[in-house]
Amino acid sequence: MTNVVVRNLNISKPLKPSDGITVQASTKVWIDHNSFSADRDHDKDYYDGLLDINHGSDYVTVSWNTFKDHYKGSLVGHSDNSASEDTGHLRVTYHHNHFSNVYSRIPSLRFGTGHFYDNYVVGAETAVHSRMGAQMLVENNVFSNTKVAVTTSRDSDVDGYANLRGNDLGTAATEISQVGTFTAPPYGYTAEPASTVVASVTSGAGAGKL
Repeated sequence: MTNVVVRNLNISKPLKPSDGITVQASTKVWIDHNSFSADRDHDKDYYDGLLDINHGSDYVTVSWNTFKDHYKGSLVGHSDNSASEDTGHLRVTYHHNHFSNVYSRIPSLRFGTGHFYDNYVVGAETAVHSRMGAQMLVENNVFSNTKVAVTTSRDSDVDGYANLRGNDLGTAATEISQVGTFTAPPYGYTAEPASTVVASVTSGAGAGKL
């Protein structure tokens, strides 16, 4: 599929094996102003992902959404063994999203190229995860009460890459084993400074705020 817009939905408690939204083999997808939620009263495998992007999907933008009370936020690239399908694809942008009490995968990206800017992350164990050679540019985000804001190691045999600039990390650590080469997205945009992100995102993200 191509040229898909998903807006203004409330999506809650996606029971495994289903995700809240799954984007598969699709291009030019815009996920905008939705509210995703679950709970953390069950173990981490009771629910599946809130928003997963896989099977060679490309040019996906995730903007102005809320993600709340979940273990597995957003997985991009479903397997370490999908290089033939995903390499050269999985180009994703996340901006102005609010992740609250989401344990990890904010997002977790394999093989692709990601731009993560002007997001507000609260209460994560590990937030941005670049792995299997993925390239992540992490820019002007705010991390609050988060243990690890960005990691390029963990869980896979091959590390990813990351570049960081303009973030408010709070007390969060970073685990950058490899600095990436992706520093300039191939599109025009204006990133607001981290100092204004909390106000913008808390007032503007989620369903019903179009």
